[in-house]
Amino acid sequence: MKENIKVHGQLKGYLSWPLLLSLFLVCANIAAGCVSHIGGLVMLPFTIGYLAVAMWIFLYSRKRILGGLVDFSAEYAWIQKQLLTGLALPYALADEDGRIVWANEEFRAVTALEKGNWKNLLSMFPEVTKEDLATDEDPVKVHTVFGEHRFRMEIQPIYVSSSEEEEIQAVVSQQKLLAVYLFDETEILRYRQQITDEKMVAGIIYLDNYDEALESVEEVRRSLLTALIDRKINKYIGAVDGILKKIEKDKYFFAVKQKYMEQMQEERFSILEDVKTVNIGNEMAVTLSIGIGMNGDGYAQNYESARVAIDMALGRGGDQAVVKDGSRIQYYGGKSQQQEKSTRVKARVKAHAMRELMETKDRILIMGHKLSDSDAFGSAIGIYRIATALNKKAHVIINEVTTSVQPMMNRFLDNPDYPEDLFLTGAQAAELVDASTMLVVVDVNRPSITDAPELLKLVKTIVVMDHHRQSSEVISNAVLSYVEPYASSACEMVAEVLQYIADGIRMKSAEQMPCMPVS
Repeated sequence: MKENIKVHGQLKGYLSWPLLLSLFLVCANIAAGCVSHIGGLVMLPFTIGYLAVAMWIFLYSRKRILGGLVDFSAEYAWIQKQLLTGLALPYALADEDGRIVWANEEFRAVTALEKGNWKNLLSMFPEVTKEDLATDEDPVKVHTVFGEHRFRMEIQPIYVSSSEEEEIQAVVSQQKLLAVYLFDETEILRYRQQITDEKMVAGIIYLDNYDEALESVEEVRRSLLTALIDRKINKYIGAVDGILKKIEKDKYFFAVKQKYMEQMQEERFSILEDVKTVNIGNEMAVTLSIGIGMNGDGYAQNYESARVAIDMALGRGGDQAVVKDGSRIQYYGGKSQQQEKSTRVKARVKAHAMRELMETKDRILIMGHKLSDSDAFGSAIGIYRIATALNKKAHVIINEVTTSVQPMMNRFLDNPDYPEDLFLTGAQAAELVDASTMLVVVDVNRPSITDAPELLKLVKTIVVMDHHRQSSEVISNAVLSYVEPYASSACEMVAEVLQYIADGIRMKSAEQMPCMPVS
């Protein structure tokens, strides 16, 4: 077999060099003879000797050299096979249908595969699909489980030519095999899970009706009610190895490890119902709200997420837990009947804050929701009256006038008491936006259904006033948010703010219109 081996490529050129040099030497001998006959005769024996050696190498020793190369290749192939067989990485070859045709020792050890008892990848690893086996170029990565180990499987297609002499063939004429690698991810995933479990989760607890509950019991028993509530909350947080700090009479901050969150969520935050069982004669059951932030970029972001979550819980009526997991928001509880409570203190605080913001701006834009109704229109006119009382230029944004709003809007059109540009479209308002512009959003707190959502990105100072419960979609860049689900309408909220924001504000006759509560 060694004698019949054909030589190709660089090896063939390398073995042909002695003959080429022989021709060069013959030409040199002829040239020397032309210059000097004696010199040519002296050089001739050396030329003949070199030609003899070159012919001997090319015709006789060439076969022995090739035979040595074949022996080396065979030994090299055997070494390669031994290396693959004893490779620490599980490695196997499979056909196009996924049937394993060869596997190294590590692959068989990991999969408990007996030699000669070949199985199919599809039956051994349920996560592998026929589509994964059909890959033609790029390797496919599949995360799979076998026994107690988790693996990242990489499937790489390789092609074997049907003829050794044809080095370039179409892919369709080649036999396809699949190289299968198994990378054990068990320890890495376990460490990742441990890191995740040890992350800090920040939480805030508010007692929704603390003052009202205290007022419903005798004064001498109020300290007992407070102590029982503190004990319930401390016991709940302590059961999950957390820390709790009371920051105000009705507010708590707590921190727990993330591994306990699944347990708390499965129990749907049992403290929500447990705290209601505290009864020492109080007519009103105590309720609380919980805001939790987790999976942020750091502790500070988790705390900020907890603040956003508690605001959403309170904005939705309280008596519930809100978990802000990155951008994902989950709600628990919130099924008890809401108790109406006085919001005058809150209205006064919000009114003063709004006035301070308005006094720093030159132009006020007021916007409701799409297809504005009487509540949105009426509350927008109320904000307009507040802005004009503070000597600010104000505009109401309405893109599409509905039949319910048109009669009320007609009171202001062609009315000499009001400017012609009182009502603007969203596009017209966008042209007026500058650094001294403020946007007040009324009767809506979801950015997607505002009348001109693009303004929320253009205006830097935004105030939100709404009576609807908050959802996971909120106007996140608002500098002041007054969301009160207890209010019957946005008009009611504006009316409360109006009486605190400035003295002597009087509504004109066109602005005194009935405003029915709208849900």
